[in-house]
Amino acid sequence: MRKLRQNRLVIASHNRGKIRELRDLLQPLGYDLLTAEDLDLPEPEETGLTFEANAELKALAAAKAAGMPAMSDDSGLAVDALDGAPGIYSARWAGPDKDFAMAMELVETALQKQGDGDRTARFVSVICLAWPDGHREFFRGEVKGTIVHPPRGNEGFGYDPIFQPDGYETTFGEMPANEKHGWKPGDSEALSHRARAFKRFAEQCLVMPASDQRP
Repeated sequence: MRKLRQNRLVIASHNRGKIRELRDLLQPLGYDLLTAEDLDLPEPEETGLTFEANAELKALAAAKAAGMPAMSDDSGLAVDALDGAPGIYSARWAGPDKDFAMAMELVETALQKQGDGDRTARFVSVICLAWPDGHREFFRGEVKGTIVHPPRGNEGFGYDPIFQPDGYETTFGEMPANEKHGWKPGDSEALSHRARAFKRFAEQCLVMPASDQRP
């Protein structure tokens, strides 16, 4: 496992919701962050057939273009009764205008057509950390839950308002940011899929400042 020893890192994303969550996780650790948008990097076409493949495409493209390590997240909602859809195509279900209200209705319509009452689902996140020389590392996080209707809450982004994680009475769309994806070194748990992937990334790849080390 290669360690990230530089304190400058590119977040290889144009998705402001993802960028906000990754900034919340990384900045307290002292990282100087740039985004693909800051550097005017194009968005590569996501042609992969897995979360890992698409995360790799984005992270490697940004790392090579910027000449520094880059982190990418590829994530999505996998609904069990829909055979894991929308899955890697979660953003495409929202169309070119990123209309996630429409995408959430498409999920509900598809579930109603199934008619078997199974509303279990998972949010999946894969973080890829890539270096300009082509080396990369992968970190996966998942959280199980239930699809609810109608959508609830205006926090978060994407499909958050229809996803209620197991053990909670609120959806991701109703949770404040620190409850949904808050995590810091020394915490034993993280809730969201992205925070769980980040926890693995931080514990295995980051060289933590002395003040953040735990005995």
